[in-house]
Amino acid sequence: MNPERLGLLWGVTVFAGAGARLLAVLTGFPGVVLLLLSGLLIGRSGLGLVEPLDLGQGLETIVGLLVSLVLFDGGLKLRLPGDTLKTTVLRISLIRLVFSLTAGLLAAHWLAGLGWSVAAVYSAIVLATGPTVVTPLVQQIRLASPLGDVLEAEGLVLEPVGAVLALLLLELLLGDLHGWKELALGLLSRLGGGIGIGLSFGWLLSECLRRLKPNPSIGIRLQLTLGFLFLLYGVCEWLLPESGLPASVAAGVVVGRRPATQVNQLDQLIRELAQLAITMLFPLLAADVSWAELSPLGWGGITCVLVLMLIVRPVAVSLATIGLPLDVKQRLFLGWLAPRGIVTAAVASLFSIRLEQAGVLGAGRLQGLVFLTILMTVGLQGLTAQPLANALGLLAIDESNEEGLKTASKTV
Repeated sequence: MNPERLGLLWGVTVFAGAGARLLAVLTGFPGVVLLLLSGLLIGRSGLGLVEPLDLGQGLETIVGLLVSLVLFDGGLKLRLPGDTLKTTVLRISLIRLVFSLTAGLLAAHWLAGLGWSVAAVYSAIVLATGPTVVTPLVQQIRLASPLGDVLEAEGLVLEPVGAVLALLLLELLLGDLHGWKELALGLLSRLGGGIGIGLSFGWLLSECLRRLKPNPSIGIRLQLTLGFLFLLYGVCEWLLPESGLPASVAAGVVVGRRPATQVNQLDQLIRELAQLAITMLFPLLAADVSWAELSPLGWGGITCVLVLMLIVRPVAVSLATIGLPLDVKQRLFLGWLAPRGIVTAAVASLFSIRLEQAGVLGAGRLQGLVFLTILMTVGLQGLTAQPLANALGLLAIDESNEEGLKTASKTV
């Protein structure tokens, strides 16, 4: 691809994302929905100005680095005060890992017509909610604690797990792995290895930040942080592919909790950079959506996604929250809001290419069903999140509900 065309691709993408952000500010419309629509407008399904595959192999690297920044930002400000919140997140994550993975496999095969192997890859890809979508929604609608904390933490825990599991299932499908034993060992090694490397890098970074003088230029702290983060991602992907995502979350958690790192100075800048990454990535990946891949799915694909939204997610949340001090309204909202985000889109695009190159049938349908899941969850849940939270009295400005919400954040 010539440099002029590449410059136009990025110019159009960033301009479309910035325009969507501006429109969200002016209208109060959910920003993630507008970012998604802007990508459809400039991509294959619209004006055809942006073709993500023109970036070639660089697409995976660019997406990975920017996603690692978003996940590091999430880990940096991750706070779960009290054992109840930790238990809630852990139980939701574990139950969804088993129940939602199985239900997604069955729905994709029986309703959307994917083969069993490809359906398993789909189920892993869409397993996690996207912190890149959930966090902006929670902030925009001013969702009261502890629901926002639980939703963000769930995405940060399951996003890396889903991405690693999907990669291993893909390798199993392509014959690079042999048997479920190798898959289980691969999952443990990549998650454990990524977390271990992330903790080490996070400790080193926090030590460097701690030894800086109290009032140096904030730019030095930012440059040091980005240098460590991108090196961390590169090392992890070189040693253990897909381990860079859990490593980024782990490093963020360590830096955010270490004393004397003056993390508050970094927080705002990292948050702005993470928002910029979302503004660039969402339109870019949404531009890859083709109506030709969505239309063959028909009502079977739509029904599959609706089953995940209306049955699988609510049942999983209901099972996970049994015995926890969350009222019916809070459980209802947790059971509804589960939009998929950038990592889901990125993994689908890259895996589809690998499946097509290997001659596996259903590669196009896999990508189409994943993007249909993103379109429906982001569109429907993004548009209804604030009205539903308002109707249930779950907004932070609703003081009458504060006492009930605080109950869930107390230590058991």
